[in-house]
Amino acid sequence: MVERYGLLLMLVLMVVVFAVLPESGAAFRSSANVQALLANQAVGLAVALALLFPMAAGYLDFSVGAVSATACVVAAAGMSRFGLPMPVAIALALAAGVLIGVVLGVLVARFAMNPFIATLGMATLLGGAIFAYTDGMQITEGISAGLTDLGSLTWLGVPRIVLAAAGMGAVVWFVIGQTPLGRHLFAVGSNANAARLVGVNVTRVQFLSFVLSGLVAAAAGVLLLARQGAATSDSGMSLLFPALTAVFLSTIVIEMGRPSVLGTVIGVLFVAVSVSGLTLVGAPSWVSQVFNGAALLVAVGMASIGRPRGRAARG
Repeated sequence: MVERYGLLLMLVLMVVVFAVLPESGAAFRSSANVQALLANQAVGLAVALALLFPMAAGYLDFSVGAVSATACVVAAAGMSRFGLPMPVAIALALAAGVLIGVVLGVLVARFAMNPFIATLGMATLLGGAIFAYTDGMQITEGISAGLTDLGSLTWLGVPRIVLAAAGMGAVVWFVIGQTPLGRHLFAVGSNANAARLVGVNVTRVQFLSFVLSGLVAAAAGVLLLARQGAATSDSGMSLLFPALTAVFLSTIVIEMGRPSVLGTVIGVLFVAVSVSGLTLVGAPSWVSQVFNGAALLVAVGMASIGRPRGRAARG
């Protein structure tokens, strides 16, 4: 019981502590801070959701941040430089994510390329392509007001972008937890040979894990554009490691030893609340990076200790 809900209890404890401390209490409890904290983490949560598919299948996808950045630039360029309607620009961004996922799926599932090399190489390639296209400049003109409203306005006091991320989380939860594909993902991630023996098309499942990851990462890129109101050459590139931290933390809460949507939400909030509270009590600016790095190391270590043999993520 304590093991399953330990991280959640720590999250609740930190919320209480930062809410009552004299140095941070008033600012931490303010509705403006709560709304900003939730809205700022919506994109990070969406990127973390993209990681769940390949991680369930036993892989780590280091390209999700770059895929989100690519989708952000594609959507922004579609509206700003080519005058496309917002739905068309978003559709192109999602299609770009799917295409990248298809390429990675073929490389890893069909040609058995090392997933670490494949995804890291793809991230580097995409980063270079984005910089070449934008020339290091921002794309700010012509972004649809309907999209930026999603990133800045609220509905009944809740940021709209949080509702969008929650909707994405519900869909991912359904696919991973309530469909045959989700069960096959975990079966392959646990033991690919055993899954193959019981009739699971392992190559297809591995391929789809990257395609779905690309799609969700691209959707995260659209949310990133909505939140920023602009696309830059480094948009989304810094989202990978906080997302990895959240997903690894998800393996040590609720569903022990396996990644989950609810655990990922708890992981995202755990890191966000910790960094926000420490900042409000006067911690230096480098605390965010140090805390994220330490949390990632602890999460990976605890996940490795608690993971059954054969479920080690490959990356």
